[in-house]
Amino acid sequence: MVELTSQQMRTMERLFAAGFRPIAIPPYESALCVRRGECAALLGSDPGGGLKLLAAPSYLLEGNLSVRLKKGAAEVFVWKKKEIAATPERLLELETFRRELTALLEQTPMQ
Repeated sequence: MVELTSQQMRTMERLFAAGFRPIAIPPYESALCVRRGECAALLGSDPGGGLKLLAAPSYLLEGNLSVRLKKGAAEVFVWKKKEIAATPERLLELETFRRELTALLEQTPMQ
């Protein structure tokens, strides 16, 4: 994403005020990545001129987006050959991140 519209800039200001920060995540340099805590999401342009989620938010593992998988009776977050348990605390952090990010992205822009 090279240049943000004024509506997208207002959305980014709301995200910054809520503690979200931009980060670079290879190989997603062309997307706008935001992070808060150990969670991150990829954002892109919305047809209405705003920002939208490009994929479900993810837990960060060594600075990379992980995938949540079932492993036996448990769940884990995996990136390459690294994995960590999807503990109730991590799942809550990810759900809170998703819910708050989605709410901020869906706010009607002020004219």
